[in-house]
Amino acid sequence: MNDLKQLLRDTVADAPPGHLDLASIVATGHRRVRARRTTAFGGVALAVAGVVVAASLVGSVGGDRAEPASTPPRPDAPTMRLADAKRAVEGRDYDVLASYTNENLNRDNGQYLDGVTDDGLILFRNGPRDGTGWQQHYALMDPATGEKDWLPDLKGVGQDQLWPVELGADQLVLVSLENGLRGAMRAHVFDRTDQEWRTLTWPGLPKTDFPRAQLGPDHRLYVRIPATQGEPPAGGWPTASDGEADDADAAGDTFHLWSVSLTESSDVRDEQLSVGDVAFTASSMMWTDRTNGDAGSVHVRGLASGDEHSFDPHAGERCNLLGFGATDDRVVMSEYCGTYDDGVRDDRVQILTADGAQVVTLQGSGLDGVLPSGSEVVNASVYAGDDDSRSGTYVYDLSSDRFLRISDGLSQWGLGGPTGDARQVMWHTPVNHRNGATQWVGRLRD
Repeated sequence: MNDLKQLLRDTVADAPPGHLDLASIVATGHRRVRARRTTAFGGVALAVAGVVVAASLVGSVGGDRAEPASTPPRPDAPTMRLADAKRAVEGRDYDVLASYTNENLNRDNGQYLDGVTDDGLILFRNGPRDGTGWQQHYALMDPATGEKDWLPDLKGVGQDQLWPVELGADQLVLVSLENGLRGAMRAHVFDRTDQEWRTLTWPGLPKTDFPRAQLGPDHRLYVRIPATQGEPPAGGWPTASDGEADDADAAGDTFHLWSVSLTESSDVRDEQLSVGDVAFTASSMMWTDRTNGDAGSVHVRGLASGDEHSFDPHAGERCNLLGFGATDDRVVMSEYCGTYDDGVRDDRVQILTADGAQVVTLQGSGLDGVLPSGSEVVNASVYAGDDDSRSGTYVYDLSSDRFLRISDGLSQWGLGGPTGDARQVMWHTPVNHRNGATQWVGRLRD
């Protein structure tokens, strides 16, 4: 099964021994199954190697081999391929602000760049491992000097995975689940003036299996609670030409949207809205009918006026929505649309206007794209095998329509986080025969 949720269920049923960070489970899953079954929190540092669970992650596929056309169809939109990307040049197209290398993440947990604050500091995390007493520690790092201002210890989280949802100039907000895998969501809020942490839970918020949360312009935390989940067809997914399950045309998942206050635990609101993916801009809220499958329509609501309109994004007939982001005038949808001869996947990053007009679709096997909240740079990564020259990080600049290739090679670790500047981008490259990774923070030039 290519679903991260199923991966976590399987792991709980046959839990690995010892001090194993949840991140290691996710890391192994991303290395062994299709990257398209990821969550909205793709930008988190992943920890020690998870060889203990590798055997259970591929899952049964069942069914007969799928027999689509031999090559992916061309999208019904202006299209750019990976070969169309121009090679970015440091100092001309972008500037490197900081980098950090972990030589061997297969051997031990490491230290990570988990995002950039609104005032330009990097959230630096010292991951839990034997040398840290199996605790994690955070610092704010000056990218120019590397100097770190260590924050007070965050109590009560141990090895739990934390995801940053706000890295502001006044406060940091990280979210986690109470028992690591399933349960009540909690927020850890660090006041940068008082230099104190406080942890909030909301008794009125339903429990969840993953902290799908994002900050709205009203400074409420919007949380998606699972409602319905698409299931494999009878007999399992058909097998693609590369031997993996081909779940193109999957039925999508839906969620109930809730919101909570970051100052009052009793302030919990059912937004009475069924959604797939959700994105906020300064002036609007956008959502799809479903995610992790057929997206349905895209809906746009003006936050000031309350006016709404919807449109059909005209994704391909086999396309599953895996990632969703927006600016006030652009919508970005990352999709998997099937596997064809010789294991070639039809992966796309579809870019539209907020009224539904097609701008451009990026298409390439192994392509996975994300538009971080508040950014105007689409971060598109490609992993096509160790020896494939297409592997690396690509960016599409929404402000200038430039399609650039930033790096060669992509590490096997899910690393990164939110960026405070609309022009910033984070990426990672392999080191030490893919046992480790170098993280990079850069900024596109205008």
